Amino acid sequence: MGYELPMGTDPVSVRRRVEAMERVLERSFTLPGTNQQFGLDALVGLVPVAGDVISAAMGLYLVWEARNLGMPKWQLARMTANVGFDSLLGVVPLAGDLLDFFYRSNSRNLKIIRKHLDKHHPETRVIDV
Repeated sequence: MGYELPMGTDPVSVRRRVEAMERVLERSFTLPGTNQQFGLDALVGLVPVAGDVISAAMGLYLVWEARNLGMPKWQLARMTANVGFDSLLGVVPLAGDLLDFFYRSNSRNLKIIRKHLDKHHPETRVIDV
């Protein structure tokens, strides 16, 4: 595995870390026979109570990174609300686990972080091919 996560606090390092975390949490695996992707967020959420707590903690890591970037409080509140709503969905037995495949709070939060980085730190942009 030749992929290293940067440990710096510069915007480029933060962007690479949050993108990697989102990929692990939301798009690590593909459901066989479909193109539906899922990640650790959905898998860990299958464990009652403890899984939902761990899933929320991993989601809040993205909010913490956003806070370290100096993002506005209203964006942090929106991101926290995304994680909270995802956690509330996960509490509902079976239906919450199914909805976890479709409501991806970490992907939504990554989109908020990317928008901030593209506006305030355009040198961090990566062109996807």
